[in-house]
Amino acid sequence: MCGDTPSPHHRHAPCRSRTEELLRVTLDLAAEVGYAGLSIEAVGRRAGVGKHTIYRRWPSKAALLLDALSRVWTSDLDYRDTGDVRSDLREQFLRSGSALSSPPIGPIYRAVIAEAQADSTLRATLHERFLVTVEQSTLDRITRAQHSGELAAGANLEFAAEVLIGSLYYRSMLSTRPIDEDAVDGLLDMFMAAYGTTDQGLPDD
Repeated sequence: MCGDTPSPHHRHAPCRSRTEELLRVTLDLAAEVGYAGLSIEAVGRRAGVGKHTIYRRWPSKAALLLDALSRVWTSDLDYRDTGDVRSDLREQFLRSGSALSSPPIGPIYRAVIAEAQADSTLRATLHERFLVTVEQSTLDRITRAQHSGELAAGANLEFAAEVLIGSLYYRSMLSTRPIDEDAVDGLLDMFMAAYGTTDQGLPDD
C-alpha cells in the first residue's frame, strides 16, 4: 500500500502512518473543496504520493473518503461501555449529534448523501463502508446490554439499532430540528420502554 520500500524491521509502522496521513489529507481536502471537487490526484499531490499508490488501496474517491469518515467516527465517536446502556447511548448520541453538525464529518457527509441520490454505486459504497459500521457499533453495544440483563432477553435488536441511528441521521440530514438533550432523552425513553427489563432501576429487597 505505502508505495515506499521501508526496511523489513519497520515495514508495518510506515504503512500505518502513510494510511493515516492519506485519510487525514482526504478529510482536510474534502472540507475545503467538497465532494465534487475532491479527486484522487489532488489527495496524492497534497500527501506527496503518486495516485497509483492510493488506487492500490482504494478503488475510488468515494471509497477513500468514506474510509476517512469511518476512521474519524470509530476512533473519536465509538461507544463507551460503563455498564449503563442508557447513559452510554446518551453520551455517544450527543457527541454524534455535534459531529454531524460540524466539520469535518457533517459537511462532507451531507455532500456524499446528496451525490449518492443520483449514484447507485456511491450509495452502495456509503452503506457498506460507513453506515454498516455505525449500525454495527450500536448493535454491538445494545447486544452487550442484553447479555448483561439490562435489555429484554430474546428481543431482536437489529431493527432497534437501525431506528436509533436513523432517528439521529434524519434530524441531522433532513430536519431543521437539533440533536439536543431533549431529542436524545426522548428517543432513549422510547427505546428503554420498549426493550428495557421491567425490574431495571428498582431497589433491591
